[in-house]
Amino acid sequence: MLLLALDTATPTLVAGVARWSAGAVEVLAEETRPSGTRHAELLTPAVRAALSTAGVALRDVEGVVVGLGPGPFTGLRVGVVTAAAIGDARGLPVVGVCSLDAVGEGARTVVTDARRKEVYWARYDESGSRVDGPGVARPEGFAVPGPYVGDPAFAERLGAPVAEAAVTTAGLLRAAGPQLADPSSAGPLTPLYLRRPDAVPPASSKAVTPT
Repeated sequence: MLLLALDTATPTLVAGVARWSAGAVEVLAEETRPSGTRHAELLTPAVRAALSTAGVALRDVEGVVVGLGPGPFTGLRVGVVTAAAIGDARGLPVVGVCSLDAVGEGARTVVTDARRKEVYWARYDESGSRVDGPGVARPEGFAVPGPYVGDPAFAERLGAPVAEAAVTTAGLLRAAGPQLADPSSAGPLTPLYLRRPDAVPPASSKAVTPT
């Protein structure tokens, strides 16, 4: 099964093309772009580049896997909406996974930048199954044990080393494996924001006095 994998939950977006068969993953191409807040601008070119490197066209793709976060509201929405649009336009299955599930392997606690001096986190057992989280917390006094993988910038504040790791195409497909094997188990594409967006409508309107 030829799959397109997308993730825009972190400051580095991922677009990859891979073959999946009974749990075996063969990555054909992967594009990673430091994107900051430019996910909408950079995702489509990254997808085109990944397809070109893999030597396939979008019409050859048989399904889409997308990271659902946690991540910032705007950036995360770009990946989820793009995946949903491709799936709807071509009648393809679209599988969503927790983006933290696609970071590292084995027993670990994943920590990624949540901004506001906080981290997104999730804990996994030796089989790689998530046993706690996802959540958001300040690194100081963080009670979830390591070993930690993800963003090394938080090592000092966590008081422990953090092995560098990021979302990968292979990781997204591994996380999506159970849903790919049993399409009826696939859930809705519900983004994991964990926090309210920074921009909110005003609670009340201010009366304007005619002049």
